Amino acid sequence: MGDKAQAHPGAAGRAVAADHPASIRNVVLVGHSGSGKTTLVEALALTAGAVNRAGRVEDGGSLSDYDEIEHRQQRSVQLSLVPVEWDGIKINLLDTPGYADFVGELRAGLRSADAALFVVSASDGVNGSTRMVWEECAAVGMPRAIVITHLEAARADFEEMTRVCAEAFGADDPDAVLPLYLPLHGPQGHDGHAPVTGLVGLLTQKLFDYSAGERKESEPGEDQLPRLEEARNRLIEGIISESEDETLMDRYLGGEQVDVRTLIEDLERAVTRGAFFPVLAAAPAADGAKQGIGTVELLDLIVRGFPTPLEHEAPAVTTIDGKPRELKPCDPDGPLVAEVVKTSSDPYVGRISLVRVFSGTLRPDETVHVSGHGLADRGHEDHDVDERVGALTTPFGKQQRPVTHAVAGDLACVAKLGRAETGDTLSARDDPLLMEPWQMPDPLLPLAIQAHSKPDEDKLSQGLARLVAEDPTMRLEQNQDTHQVVLWCLGEAHADVALERLRSRYGVQVDVVPHRVSLRETFANRSAGRGRHVKQSGGHGQYAICEIEVEPLPGGSGIEFVDKVVGGAVPRQFIPSVEKGVRAQAAKGVAAGYPLIDVRVTLLDGKAHSVDSSDAAFQTAGALALREAATDARIHLLEPVAEVTVLVGDDYVGAVMSDLSGRRGRLLGTEQVGNGRILVRAEVPEIEIGRYAVDLRSLSHGTARFDRRYVRHEPMPPQVADRVRQQEREAS
Repeated sequence: MGDKAQAHPGAAGRAVAADHPASIRNVVLVGHSGSGKTTLVEALALTAGAVNRAGRVEDGGSLSDYDEIEHRQQRSVQLSLVPVEWDGIKINLLDTPGYADFVGELRAGLRSADAALFVVSASDGVNGSTRMVWEECAAVGMPRAIVITHLEAARADFEEMTRVCAEAFGADDPDAVLPLYLPLHGPQGHDGHAPVTGLVGLLTQKLFDYSAGERKESEPGEDQLPRLEEARNRLIEGIISESEDETLMDRYLGGEQVDVRTLIEDLERAVTRGAFFPVLAAAPAADGAKQGIGTVELLDLIVRGFPTPLEHEAPAVTTIDGKPRELKPCDPDGPLVAEVVKTSSDPYVGRISLVRVFSGTLRPDETVHVSGHGLADRGHEDHDVDERVGALTTPFGKQQRPVTHAVAGDLACVAKLGRAETGDTLSARDDPLLMEPWQMPDPLLPLAIQAHSKPDEDKLSQGLARLVAEDPTMRLEQNQDTHQVVLWCLGEAHADVALERLRSRYGVQVDVVPHRVSLRETFANRSAGRGRHVKQSGGHGQYAICEIEVEPLPGGSGIEFVDKVVGGAVPRQFIPSVEKGVRAQAAKGVAAGYPLIDVRVTLLDGKAHSVDSSDAAFQTAGALALREAATDARIHLLEPVAEVTVLVGDDYVGAVMSDLSGRRGRLLGTEQVGNGRILVRAEVPEIEIGRYAVDLRSLSHGTARFDRRYVRHEPMPPQVADRVRQQEREAS
């Protein structure tokens, strides 16, 4: 692996096509923001011949989108596909965001890929969120490799960073995380740093020198061999320990020299199985160079060591009515099953859907069935419609290059699917199927918005619908209690991007307003009230009098209405009218304007008039009686309480528990869940956790996550209730 002097790049400027799954590799790049993923993708595209010079496509436009700055801002928050060709193999490079707020885009990349490249900066190391993604990949057995970037930075140390990666990613077997190459350094500069000028292959013991602007192969010098020997021996032992030949280790320890070709074959099989995780180095190319340092070696690894789509188990497939459907893995001639992994809007083309084909072959201008599980709680529709596929293209920066088909295992863009959203399944019209959905994170940061002006109000609904169609990690809520429009997001950056897209893409300007939780009111003690609605002046008179008693009930009881009228003081036909008036007033509230709950209202007595009494009059009297009862009672303000479960590492358990207690939380207990993680359970008032998604990320350095579930409403402490009432008065 990496023993060729020059591979065969694809030609720049043409669409990269594939006719069989065996000639495809789908690779997702994972790493924190600033680790160098996008720069690495561009370097790989340059080496593969997909572009003629760094960051540029053949027509002089940028490899990125729009201008370079805007493009990098876009790609930092969304999944991007860059297809290249190497040795006759199509490689779909999926560049994912590094920000934790855009984990939905990362999950889409993991869904689309068959292997992962973890990009680690030699300057910054491995953060907690990257470790969590590694664990996700390990859970499904996804093959992985590690690329260490930013080796040109001062004090960058490849060997030290390899050790850090082995500790972070090789908890079960550190000897499964080992370098395939060691970097060579040139003379020290004025800053005391020696730039990387080449690599030495530990297995082949060949030197690849990039210092002259081209990759040249030679033999390492005698002075370099001692440095290589220890690393090479450890690599050989790591490969042999994963070999399917159980006799190989005994033979090696017995002094037998193992053929390099055998080692490379065993290495490639171990990488494909997800049992060995090679570490590679990447550094910028010299000025005018056609290849970045380490890019040839990385492309060779992808082609020879990463699995084809044929070797990757596809998600479960069912019929529309839920019956399991067995399909031949990644069969280009099988039933069509494709999945929308990303939805975006182009100002000129319209909606564009990035699709991964899992079975069959997708062609332009054919009619497909669109089906989806639906995310009604997030503002998404449940789909079960036929749509015509528009143009089929493969993306490259701002260009969309037409292709004639997309076989099983490939990715392509489909234009003008008006109903399809991210996560939907495309299948044959006469054989509709549905894929098991991938796990989406629950958005837990509320963003309350309102239209800035009347023209914005007219466009807001459509803009929001398009926004959530693109991003299934965003939930749209029309809160019936607070009458607020709320976008639930994953974090502040996610919210900022949502607002910017509303403004720039859909021409909707909105204002952010304080988010209000759904408070309630209840009676703290028994009280009585009399409702008198008597009007005799002009026209038909109105006459209704009723007397009620209100008493508190246990939480969760709602509104209970009891009729204890005797002697026909209130005619039977008007008793439902009194109840209707009471319930209508309870929904409006009796003190601070929040719905009244958990009380029993008993109708005791009243008066009626043979002519002037009516349904409307007794409804009004019932409402007046409830309001009067409230004036003589203590009214408690009730706040919603959520059960919060926090999954956090041992190092941050104390800080998390202390923080929850400071939010008026009641700790319910902790539970060890393995991998050094603790599950902390607590009940916390929802008013205290509006920004918990942001605060927890800061508190745990991005290593913790949480869920919340509504439990009940309970009385708010008087000082908190007074503060809320004051805020309500100021807001009004």
